[in-house]
Formats: sequence, C-alpha cells, structure tokens
Amino acid sequence: MRKSILLTGATGFVGKQVLKRLLQSDVDITLVTRTGSNYSMERFEKVVKTIETDDLFNETSAWWAASCCDIDVVIHAAWYAEPGAYYTSFSNIDCLRGSLNLAEGCIVAGVAKFVGIGSCAEYEISSDPINHDGVLKSCTMYDAAKIATFQLLEQIFNSKNISFAWCRLFYLYGEGEDKRRLVPYIRSQLSLGEFANLSSGYQVRDFINVTAAGSIIADVALSEQAGAVNICSGEPKTLREHAIEIAKEYGREDLLNFGGRKDNPLEPPCVVGIPNYGDRE
Repeated sequence: MRKSILLTGATGFVGKQVLKRLLQSDVDITLVTRTGSNYSMERFEKVVKTIETDDLFNETSAWWAASCCDIDVVIHAAWYAEPGAYYTSFSNIDCLRGSLNLAEGCIVAGVAKFVGIGSCAEYEISSDPINHDGVLKSCTMYDAAKIATFQLLEQIFNSKNISFAWCRLFYLYGEGEDKRRLVPYIRSQLSLGEFANLSSGYQVRDFINVTAAGSIIADVALSEQAGAVNICSGEPKTLREHAIEIAKEYGREDLLNFGGRKDNPLEPPCVVGIPNYGDRE
C-alpha cells in the first residue's frame, strides 16, 4: 500500500536529503515549510501538498491534527540549528514545545509512525564506541532539549501504540552545509589559496555524509524499525585525517595550519557510534 509521508524541515541541511530519498520511493509526500519558501508541490511530482506556516513550532496540536489528516508517517526534521548559537539558545525550548504539539496532533490524526531527529550530543561521551541504548547526559540547552523531546515522545507514542524512531545524527558534512562549519571553511580557504587555521586535529570523530544520513532516515521511516537509531558510519577518523582528505582534492595539504587555533577543552577527544540501522546491529 502506498504510504503518505509528512516531512518538516525539507529546506534544511538534513531535510533536503531526506526528501531526495523519499522522491525515489513509492510514496506521496506532504511538506510543511516556512511561508514564502521556494518549495512547492509543483516542483516535485510526488509532493502532493505543501503546507506553509510562519512558525511550525508555534502551531497548535489542532493545527497539526488537521495537517496530518490521512498521513501514515511523519518525519520531523525541523529544529533550530543556527551554527555557533544553537547549543545555548532558548529556541531549543520552543522546538521542544512545538514538537509536543505535533505529537498530539499525530495522535488525533491517527498517524502510524513518527520519526524524530536527535543528536549524538545526547549521549554521555566516553572513549568507547557508543551504542544506541547508551547513557544519556545533557551538557547544553540543545542536548537537554533533544533528550527531553526523545524521552517524552517515546512515552507518548508507546502509550498510544504508535511506532516511534529517533535518529541520532553524528558528524555530518556534505551538500548544502553552512559555510561557517568546518568542511566548508577548509574548502573555502584552500580554493582561495589561503591557510586554513585548525586545531591540533587529533580529536576522533564519526563522520558521515549528509546524503547518506538522509537516505538512512528515510529508509528507517519506511521500514518497521523503531527506537533510537545511530546515524553514523561507525568508522573513527581524526579531524586531521578528514582535513587532509579534503586538502588532497586541491593538492594543497601545505595550507592546513594545524595548531593555528587552540583546542576547545570542552570538546570530547573521541565520539564514535555503533550503527544499528537496517541490518547493521
């Protein structure tokens, strides 16, 4: 039976890639977008409806119930994500409240499955690879709001027998990335023939291309998988190694100025996940 999918955040870094994957599937898609955005149902054959709102996190549960009418699966990819600001912003609380209103609307509308987007920042970090059922610990407003959203939605949907998946993103890079993030910064500097000032680069991270991450999220939504899902590669790589791979594309490894910036003492030395999507467990 052809499924009907509602997607929030389709214009965002991750949401665009989720949409790209959904467009390759046999589904009908409804988008919830900000008023005045360029996304409309005419752009994509499988997008049957576009619902505009000035602020989706300010909508009531009744509004969401009407928007989710005849929807089978909701993929909630929207969240406040201003680089350099989102970790400490009170906008995270607005996102939490708005997500709960969306959940209430889903229950009224009879949605069968809800997929939310979390972060590896929710975990208590150690040097060991992180399993999807690892201990959660908040250090910032962002991860506190994400943890609270996950735990509340899990209880809400389990009590109503609605399937619920929570996709925790690890270190994304790729198409559409904000220029203030690490990889675009390196590419910009190297393309200009200028030094890229970096930290020591010995921090170990789990990098995954956003295109792959978006595909996994969409696949989780269309599958029977539920619970917490680590969206990661499972492969440890230092920031130094990642930067060198990029620099080799330009033939300018000499422009990588490791140590040009001080290491952030608050950053964990190692963050690597254990994938558990699909058959990977």
